[in-house]
Amino acid sequence: MIDLDSKLPNVGTTIFTTIGQLANKHQAVNLSQGFPNFEPDLKLLDLVNVAFQKGAHQYAPMQGAPALREIISEKTENLYSKHYHPDTEITITAGATQAIFTAIAAYIRAGDEVIVLKPAYDCYEPAIELFGGTVVPVALNQEDFSMDWNRFTSAIGPNTKMVIINTPHNPTGAVWSKSDMEKLEEALRNTDVIVLSDEVYEHIIFDGKPHESVAKYPDLASRSLIVSSFGKTFHVTGWKIGCCVAPKSLMTEFRKVHQFNVFAVNHPMQTALAEYLQNPNNYLELGTFYQKKRDYFLDGIKDSRFKMVPSAGTYFQLLDYSEITDEKDTLFVERLIKEHKIASIPVSVFCDATYNRKLLRFCFAKTSKVLDAATDILNVI
Repeated sequence: MIDLDSKLPNVGTTIFTTIGQLANKHQAVNLSQGFPNFEPDLKLLDLVNVAFQKGAHQYAPMQGAPALREIISEKTENLYSKHYHPDTEITITAGATQAIFTAIAAYIRAGDEVIVLKPAYDCYEPAIELFGGTVVPVALNQEDFSMDWNRFTSAIGPNTKMVIINTPHNPTGAVWSKSDMEKLEEALRNTDVIVLSDEVYEHIIFDGKPHESVAKYPDLASRSLIVSSFGKTFHVTGWKIGCCVAPKSLMTEFRKVHQFNVFAVNHPMQTALAEYLQNPNNYLELGTFYQKKRDYFLDGIKDSRFKMVPSAGTYFQLLDYSEITDEKDTLFVERLIKEHKIASIPVSVFCDATYNRKLLRFCFAKTSKVLDAATDILNVI
């Protein structure tokens, strides 16, 4: 046996895999993992078939298909009044997670500190640790998952290399405001800190709120890599296609890593997406689409013992079970799967040791049939 010294000694199987396997074993209604269980737009699938027939079977350019980068540049400028040059400032990636990993790999060295806002999506910290960086956790306010800006500013030090932000926020559904972005901009103004902005749910925002991309704020845009996801936007998470935009100086270093850990991304899908994005309604109507699902889900459990504040964005809804049991959320989730046949995600797995609320995360990107089955169960717990 080889004596291995693990680079990630504290990392095991992800909570999503663990819960998914348990849900399958017990044939539970699965509202745990963040993916839709319905088909994408047939128009998009038709465009993929056209791309197959036209022979887009060889490597796309390392940076991504030119037509896709050009329409992303146009889309970003129309939405956020910020131009990114398609040749030098936009790269197509094998999903958003690869883009996040590549950005961290390109910039983080041993001794660098990275501020991570907790709760946080679980791919950030292992990547930081792999490259010798130190995670500096900053807890969001537990009541509403807003930012305590004094706490954030106090976390910035001489070794701070990067801060990772996420809005709309997974797992909480919180959405940052213009004021939040202005405070982030001011906190970083006289520093060399890089911002890695996870904006994969940019088009899934509710109740008329706008998405405050860092691209809208000049000082933030000059120091930021922005990550987006076609999988989240167009219900095709299995295609694993994302995007990163950044100023040329940042993108140059990003591509140095990207070319060796991925090089090129699925060519037919890129070709189809470039055509599909020509119609802005295909993404501008997404918030309305998912708000109906959020409201349908919440209306279905309005008389249950769960407490809830409607999600402001993403396709996740937090439910407070404090009036049902005092169990730790990880134990309650397991019991819900085994005894009640419904699966969710415990929020504590995304948090630091100070977290003490009783919240579960449910994905409502499901058909009405699945949501009905879930609400029937939740109403009798």
